Amino acid sequence: MGDRTAFFYGTLMIPKILYRVCYNDENADQDPVKKLLTSQLTIRPAILRDFCRHRVRGVDYPGIIPQEGHTVQGTFVTGLSDADISHLDMYEGSEYTRMHVKVEFPDGQRDTETYVYTAGDECLEKREWDFEEFCREKLHRWLDDSDDSDEYREVDEAVALSGNDPTGGRGVRKDS
Repeated sequence: MGDRTAFFYGTLMIPKILYRVCYNDENADQDPVKKLLTSQLTIRPAILRDFCRHRVRGVDYPGIIPQEGHTVQGTFVTGLSDADISHLDMYEGSEYTRMHVKVEFPDGQRDTETYVYTAGDECLEKREWDFEEFCREKLHRWLDDSDDSDEYREVDEAVALSGNDPTGGRGVRKDS
């Protein structure tokens, strides 16, 4: 089990997208080997204070920027490995910087990391990104096996170069 954590506030709030990025398989929770990995993750709702989530112009995903008095609802994930974080860094790309933040739950707070949008406020719409709207209108494109987008390309190439290790570097073996 990995000891890394992260707060997600956009597409990665959807387990199938998280699995696609970390394990190169949106159905990793149904694969006998990869299921061992997904079962080590815990996902729970969390709140990030003093940030605001905006739509990024021309794309389906959001970005967050510091903004006092605002809150962002998202998911807090534990059990991530260093390899998972490496895949997530590639997925988020140069538009985002992984930063340390504190998230809140009804029973307390936790230090973690999240991806803050750093490509410039001019690339953000004033309107807040809406998770339900994304799920209703755009999610099907992100889970379509014929994926025409480049959203996963860099991560897929990195996984291929690493020998397509289905364990995300954790070394879990499937016994024959």
